[in-house]
Amino acid sequence: MKKITFIGAGSLQFTSSCMRDLLTFPEFKKCEFALMDINRENLDAIAKVCEKIKAEMDCPDCVISKHDNMADALKGANGVLCTVFNGDVDIWQYDITIPKKYGIDINVGDTRSVSGIFRALRNIPLMLDICRQIEKYCPNAVFLNYTNPMSMLCGAMQKHANVEVTGLCHSVQHTIEMLGRWLGIAPEEIVYTCAGVNHQAFYTRLLHNGENLYPRLRELMKNPEIYNEEQVRNEMFLKLGYYVTESSGHNSEYNQWFRKRPDLIEKYCTHSTGWNPGEYAYSLNMRLERKKNTVKQYNDFLNNPIDKKKSVEYAADIFNARFGDGKPFVFNGNVINRGSISNLPVDACVEVPVVADRMGFRSTVVDPLPEHLAIMVNTTARIENLVIEAAMKKSKEMVYHAVCMDPLSSAVCSLEELQMLCDELFEKNRDFLGDYK
Repeated sequence: MKKITFIGAGSLQFTSSCMRDLLTFPEFKKCEFALMDINRENLDAIAKVCEKIKAEMDCPDCVISKHDNMADALKGANGVLCTVFNGDVDIWQYDITIPKKYGIDINVGDTRSVSGIFRALRNIPLMLDICRQIEKYCPNAVFLNYTNPMSMLCGAMQKHANVEVTGLCHSVQHTIEMLGRWLGIAPEEIVYTCAGVNHQAFYTRLLHNGENLYPRLRELMKNPEIYNEEQVRNEMFLKLGYYVTESSGHNSEYNQWFRKRPDLIEKYCTHSTGWNPGEYAYSLNMRLERKKNTVKQYNDFLNNPIDKKKSVEYAADIFNARFGDGKPFVFNGNVINRGSISNLPVDACVEVPVVADRMGFRSTVVDPLPEHLAIMVNTTARIENLVIEAAMKKSKEMVYHAVCMDPLSSAVCSLEELQMLCDELFEKNRDFLGDYK
């Protein structure tokens, strides 16, 4: 019996979606789903959700097991999925509120800029500890990470652990769904190449029946209804020539153009109609609200029929390719560059097309990024490399340097202000970070 372990199983969205997706494959209809979470209430609730999925997907032979001990959950696992992060909203709120004192207005703060950097510092040790336990209890397991900041966590694990690991994000396929809706084309009919770093990857090819879709997309930007749905991303497309993954709110905090002044925030980050326009503390507020309504969310799931259709998440297809029926699967994964994108650092964690099959993960080589995009993505990739090194050496100075090079932080603050900001965040994170020197 194959075994899939969920670390941080209480994440209703990912656990329910990935389990349901796996049960659409014959190879996983007789499978153990090992649920691990340190929150016993959430663990009991997600187990009920998984039992409902098991019943409605008509898979009586699959087994649901509950664990609050990671070692027990990992023993003998073929696949591991991780959605856990260190500190919860109790500490994450300081990543958002302290920068605001210095004029840095954060939308999500889980991927980059000063907030994403400190989230990485908290979570890199946790991820490496998970890897050590995988090495011990299931050394041949395939490890799929869903936790942000994706590039920094995956880069740290791929450089400092001996585990087959990649990181997954759904921004690539969801953006293609959005573009297909605008263009009136089924997403599966769009041929694309997407490359860069997580949340800052660009569609360097966007084709339908051999036609370059970018001229049509540029014409659509004249429609206010379409332009206003994703104001930041659409403005980036019009000025930079290529479409970027991830929402407008996220992308507004990855660069120096949209959040450095109140008037720009009002113009670009307030009135979009997409799911994340860019309002201050959007994700933090959403999670605080979700935390208050956790029981209701589980009950809503339990009281409604499930959607048996497979989602666009990659995890089930990857596990099927690696240790299911072996059908190869191409996905956008987070891997060490090693020449996949020639004009990005060779040791950066990049997001490129990856082939999964019985032999493992094989990264593809794509064309170099257009030079102007390479300048932006190089900055991101080099900052992320510096943060990983800072975490391994527990170096305050390296963290200061990374924050000072961040486009949004440096557009708003002086060097002295950024050091003061970092010192405040180090103090709030002392229980998680220990002594940085």
